[in-house]
Amino acid sequence: MKRRKFVRNTVLSGICSASGVELVFGALMPEGYLPLAFQEEDPFELFEKDRGMVVLNNRPWNLEARAHLLNDRVTPNKYMFIRNNGLIPENIDGSRWTLTIDGEAVEQKKVYSLEDLKSGFKQYTYQLTLECGGNGRSEFNPPAKGNQWTIGAVSCANWTGVRLRDVLKDAGIKDNAVYVGYHSADVHLSRDPTKEPISRGVPIQKALQEETLLAFKMNDKDIPRVHGYPLRLVAGGWPASASGKWVQRVSVRNIVHDGPKMTGSSYRVPCEPVAPGSEVKDEDMCIIESMPVKSLVTFPKSGALLDHGKKLRINGHAWAGELEVSKMEYSIDFGTSWMQCALDKPANRLAWQHFTAEISFPKKGYYEVWARATDSLGRAQPMVLPGWNPKGYLNNACHRIAIKMI
Repeated sequence: MKRRKFVRNTVLSGICSASGVELVFGALMPEGYLPLAFQEEDPFELFEKDRGMVVLNNRPWNLEARAHLLNDRVTPNKYMFIRNNGLIPENIDGSRWTLTIDGEAVEQKKVYSLEDLKSGFKQYTYQLTLECGGNGRSEFNPPAKGNQWTIGAVSCANWTGVRLRDVLKDAGIKDNAVYVGYHSADVHLSRDPTKEPISRGVPIQKALQEETLLAFKMNDKDIPRVHGYPLRLVAGGWPASASGKWVQRVSVRNIVHDGPKMTGSSYRVPCEPVAPGSEVKDEDMCIIESMPVKSLVTFPKSGALLDHGKKLRINGHAWAGELEVSKMEYSIDFGTSWMQCALDKPANRLAWQHFTAEISFPKKGYYEVWARATDSLGRAQPMVLPGWNPKGYLNNACHRIAIKMI
């Protein structure tokens, strides 16, 4: 009993010392309780994120950017969204990290150190667009369960690594290969070591694309821990959940991969359109592959006040999954008429594209600038919310910002 009081008093003393203030009613705290202020680290400091980012969840950590923070052509770490399914692995040692290639459709199980990958295979750098499949979920009605992303769960960084296909070919792929699945070091929320928080993958055709990387650098530096250090899969243009972080093993499957978050309704949408609020059987849901065409106005910030008589220069980014964006337009009359933007070619396949336009407004007052991208197959963004689905995926409705001319 005396020891318990001593430990308790020591903890209380430490908390008061750390905070610099008295812990009022500290003696009444339940045994073993830790005050809220000391339960979580500051995510902005912990992950080196801008304080304009929005925290959606802290168990696991999920943060998104605001549109105006994504104005850079290449997304820096401080503005890159975080989407986790489990707990970030602790005590990572890159010098001891290994990657195992195995599975029913591989010729031989092989294990590579990080140094084996860096020295044994040619390295490549690509700008690759990663977007959470649930980006825009907050707009669905009826509401869909999950993190209520608005528009900021997207990024386009420079990723450096080796091609997954080169490593797979080194191990040997059998003719019956259908899919690859990743297995990572993140920890299930229950901390049960037998459970994987997520283990998704891609068809073998996507795995063998030139741009699908086993990456170890982001923007010419080691990948930040929260984004997958020391090794992650990057499969641009598909839901970011296909780009596994902290990858330790890639299994080459002779079936569609069936790991956690690959079955049921996870990262799937109804194969056929359904009425809002409908219940959809698992067997009637199809896996999301290439993301739909989408765009984002990143300058100016929504709510800007501007002097009438001056032209407004807007800019932003557009992307279209596996495809290119062929046309970019804006409207200031709620979609009644559309004017064309200048649109750059992508830095490489699967990178987003930058657009600009100069806009004149007819008189003082309130306006909305709407942005609409069209992909290389002629499919344009919808002006309103696209087809409802139970998990709130693939919202690619036109982005819009508010402007007041004074």
